[in-house]
Amino acid sequence: MRVAEGDADRAACFAVRAEVFVAEQSVPESIEYDAYDADAVHVLAVGPAGAALGTGRLLHGAAALAKTGSPGVGSLGRLAVRAAARGLGVGVALVRAIEAEALRLGLSAVDLGAQTHALGFYERLGYLAYGPEFQDAGIPHRAMRKPLP
Repeated sequence: MRVAEGDADRAACFAVRAEVFVAEQSVPESIEYDAYDADAVHVLAVGPAGAALGTGRLLHGAAALAKTGSPGVGSLGRLAVRAAARGLGVGVALVRAIEAEALRLGLSAVDLGAQTHALGFYERLGYLAYGPEFQDAGIPHRAMRKPLP
């Protein structure tokens, strides 16, 4: 697990997102990648042979303000784990790594938009749902937040 650095790591993150969101979930590629990617903290999970297993990103500062309403609250997003790596704890490790980055940046909480089928996953990690269900890329979601220590 590491913060993505350089073009090769960023390409690996985008490849995982393309596989999970674009290919598996039919999210249009035109909306999968956005202007937030340029300044986001990307986290990359790699296997023993160096293959990318999963990724996620953290928006902070002005970018987070647009998503969370507060520059002191980070926005966790684009969490994706390749099918072959699911059930191995990769998703949990990615969330923990993103939370660690949020703490390092001095953020007070982390928000996210969870696909409704993943609510239980995030609840087990301490996130609480709020607000009504909403659609994102044609997929039902709920907003969730976790205060950081």
